[in-house]
Amino acid sequence: MDPVERLRRMFEGGPVDHLVRRPFGYFPQTWARWRREGLPPEAAEGGPRFDEYFGFDPEVWMGPCVDLGWCEAPVSPAYEEKVLRIEGRHEIVQDGVGRMKAYPIGIREQVMPTYLKHAVASREDWERDVRPRLDPDTPARWKGYGLKAARNRERLARGEVLHTAGVIGGYMYLRSLVGPVELLYMVYDAPDLVHAMMQAWRHIMITCLKRVQKDVGPFFRLYLAEDICHKTGPLISPDMMRRFLLPYYRDLLEEMKAGQRDTMHFEIDTDGDCMGVIDVYREVGVTAMSPFEVAAGGDVVEAGRRWPHLHIRGGIDKRILAAGPKAIDKMLRRLLPPMVRRGRYIPCCDHAVPDDVSLANYRHFRKRVREGDH
Repeated sequence: MDPVERLRRMFEGGPVDHLVRRPFGYFPQTWARWRREGLPPEAAEGGPRFDEYFGFDPEVWMGPCVDLGWCEAPVSPAYEEKVLRIEGRHEIVQDGVGRMKAYPIGIREQVMPTYLKHAVASREDWERDVRPRLDPDTPARWKGYGLKAARNRERLARGEVLHTAGVIGGYMYLRSLVGPVELLYMVYDAPDLVHAMMQAWRHIMITCLKRVQKDVGPFFRLYLAEDICHKTGPLISPDMMRRFLLPYYRDLLEEMKAGQRDTMHFEIDTDGDCMGVIDVYREVGVTAMSPFEVAAGGDVVEAGRRWPHLHIRGGIDKRILAAGPKAIDKMLRRLLPPMVRRGRYIPCCDHAVPDDVSLANYRHFRKRVREGDH
């Protein structure tokens, strides 16, 4: 079975020769550790031996050939990224979406910065400086698009890939522009401003994705980076999700589905405990969730039982990967048999693999998955 057909069947619940074998991601520090532990340079992510070395299927997802954000809103032009000042042991930086953040000097990866200021604190901020940067027709947004679209159209026609619209979700978009705490006040104090921002989200997504859909071909998946949950549940209430997010998701889905006859799946990526929001997202047709962080209560076996038609990715406890072979084997003996019987599952780490996971432990994990995923 080729990788495209295997992934398609995973989403559709059909029989497969083995579960799809793909990773979720890695921190840069992890690759640095693994190189010290003997990882061949060609086996690093993006290298010619990466899939072979770790026993992965080839990557078959193909993105939409226009940047519509992921963890940050797709502003164009982006704000200048620069160090604003030094305060003690921290540097205060401005990032590409206009946030002011404090980092420990010399450390930017695998740490959570302190957020000091976001781009939108008022209607004036939004109208004057941010909304113009979300114009879908900004020429810089489409730089090189023609060549990318032609290449992607050819790959899709040859059946080499599945077309995925990986974009920033509404909550992540609002959070990146307003701030997670400030947003909790804004939904009460300035709901019209939140709706105006979501109307701009809807407009840029529909305009850009419909163009790609027409120029390249149908989408197999809409994939939203949302990060709407923390350790014990959602960061905003289900009622607020229904008020400020779901109507715009319905509009986007209706527009995209109107442009193609092919089935289009809908996946939400959120850290934290997602179990309490799955039914909320299912109200607008969500068919897949990831990455089911175990430390926050994400149990893929339980989720698989409660939602038998949900496509699930993740659920491999990063802490167990660091603990060693015996702990890894115990985890997989519990997890793999019921999920293989169920299907619709990709076994991978419940977030990016951190640098406390040794190369030997990770390769042991990959070996045991390949032995038990069919």
